[in-house]
Amino acid sequence: MEKKLSEMNCEEEGRVKSIEQDLKNKVAGMGIRVGKNLKMITKHPLKGPIVVEVDGAHTSLALSIADKIIVELKK
Repeated sequence: MEKKLSEMNCEEEGRVKSIEQDLKNKVAGMGIRVGKNLKMITKHPLKGPIVVEVDGAHTSLALSIADKIIVELKK
């Protein structure tokens, strides 16, 4: 099953399937690339940032960026 990163629930895990082209370089510096595993840590209310774990490190992303990343959820 696929979801936008912004739609994932806390503690859900998955593998990055696609990233919009204009964001690839920006999020690559955060360790987020196609094929990487990540875990949703927290989602702040009212369109606040989300925090994901990638390679053991926590990274904060704007909801607008997370909206452009597609994740295949682990079963």
